[in-house]
Amino acid sequence: MKGEMMTSDEKIKLVEELCMTPGISGFEEKIAEIIKRELKDVADKIEVDKMGNLIATKKGSSKKGPTVMLASHMDEIGLMVSYIDDNGYLKFATIGGINDQMLMNQTVVIHSKNGDVTGVIGSKPPHVTKPEEKKKVVPYDEMFIDIGAKDKEQAEEMVSIGDPITFKTWFEAFPNNLVMCKALDNRLGCYVMMEVLKRVDSKATVYGVGTTQEEVGLKGAKVTSYKLNPDMAFALDVTLSGDHPGIKPEEAPVVIGKGPAVILIDASGRGIITPKYIRELLINTGEKEEIPYQLEVSSGGTTDGTAIHLTKEGIPTGVLSVPTRYIHTTVSVASMDDVENTIQLIVAAINSLEINFKYIFSILNTF
Repeated sequence: MKGEMMTSDEKIKLVEELCMTPGISGFEEKIAEIIKRELKDVADKIEVDKMGNLIATKKGSSKKGPTVMLASHMDEIGLMVSYIDDNGYLKFATIGGINDQMLMNQTVVIHSKNGDVTGVIGSKPPHVTKPEEKKKVVPYDEMFIDIGAKDKEQAEEMVSIGDPITFKTWFEAFPNNLVMCKALDNRLGCYVMMEVLKRVDSKATVYGVGTTQEEVGLKGAKVTSYKLNPDMAFALDVTLSGDHPGIKPEEAPVVIGKGPAVILIDASGRGIITPKYIRELLINTGEKEEIPYQLEVSSGGTTDGTAIHLTKEGIPTGVLSVPTRYIHTTVSVASMDDVENTIQLIVAAINSLEINFKYIFSILNTF
């Protein structure tokens, strides 16, 4: 199949394209176009809804087979122009969860109607920074972007209020099959979803969904899960990797290189509590197929899975995540080996589903 025939270099190039392509929350169109291109010869149907969610349907080999939704959010964190001052400097709002500390002195790209404009988030030089100021994190609303404009009039010719802003960075292939870039959260999930659709051969009909606005409220997943109402769903995302200095093992026990994380609970249960059947499906598949995986009980953030499992009468939902260092920064790091194992695990799990899925699920009485 197409996914299996791709060389290692081709896979890396596709991940690079996904990560380097801009698409903050609400502006995911270019990511949807990549997914559409990759799946046009794989899916039986591709559609984009009113919120910009992309839905690619691959029909199962049996009309009586279950339906499975794979949700991978397309959006990345970013900024938006909120004000232009008299001297041509820009103020901005943050879009998604951003630590103010990582913003200072970043190079950014403002995506305007006239084309991309490069800017820098400026700061005081150390020569005039007071000792007490050096110890404080500057809040984002005290920062500004310098685009080289001489005044407000020139700046308004270059950019407009409401223009989305992404971080200007690069993609790097590290040793040990690691990759570094912005937006690994969640372009890795998008890549996993596409590869699963390319490889899966199941009785089940699979919906590959690129969701919008996950970083600002799981919005796209709420809409698409209501529309599709699948028998079961999986959110494909990334999770914190606790294998670097500054994190205690008990804070983030999942690490890079040991396979995807099967999420048992996230947000201390305020998010998803994975149903027994879904949990056992993933764990048993991993054991049977000898695919490495890790288990995670998280007190931190959540994913599209939270919105999906509360839709209509309830949709049995699981979350499978790629361990990633430095999430929500411009220098996230993850393993392509973990990505591949994520793909293999979810493909094997879906391929194992039988026509009597609903009957088995009702017997287990787990949801």
